[in-house]
Amino acid sequence: MFPRLPPITRNLLIANVVVYLLQLTLGHVLELWLALWPVGHGFMPWQLLTYGFLHDPSSIAHLAFNMLALWMFGSPLEQTWGPKRFLTYYLVCIIGAGVLQLGVGWWMVSSGGMPYPTLGASGGVFGLLLGYGMLFPNNRMIIFPLPMEIRARTLVIIYAVLALLMGFTGLQPGVAHFAHLGGMVFGWLMIRYWRGQPPFGRGRKGPPRMRIVK
Repeated sequence: MFPRLPPITRNLLIANVVVYLLQLTLGHVLELWLALWPVGHGFMPWQLLTYGFLHDPSSIAHLAFNMLALWMFGSPLEQTWGPKRFLTYYLVCIIGAGVLQLGVGWWMVSSGGMPYPTLGASGGVFGLLLGYGMLFPNNRMIIFPLPMEIRARTLVIIYAVLALLMGFTGLQPGVAHFAHLGGMVFGWLMIRYWRGQPPFGRGRKGPPRMRIVK
């Protein structure tokens, strides 16, 4: 059954597609200003957010995969949390992924590597995957190329382990695996904060606890 397309998810999809079309029209001008560059090599604070709306203009698959995942995982999360909380969560994941990627970029440049820009919604998408796995852990899914159903919680673990493995081994160069992990980590922290769970303590005053779907 296909999830209904709620307003924030729909608007995020539209924004990403519009920006992609602008990239095709304007060339690399947007990447110079809006992609996430290492500190000291073109970094500007707004890039921690704007990079998440850019995609590789030479690969429609980059955009298509991220938008498919945004729709699949974002729609049920928005329906559960509501528009405001969902948008807050998604943007926190984008920014958190960018923060971790900044650290990785700084380390690579300090080690003699060439500065390069980071772009794509994958950090936010991985955060959505993490959120979906936490709220709907027992939902069963079929994910290509696996020929069988898999629980959402198991899928999250698999993707997290793969991102960690590829990030440290460099088996898939050109992909910001640590940004993926950053999106998941900040998503996890955001949900723990909303629930009043460690490391944020218990019984704090604030927004009502989220409805957890088993």
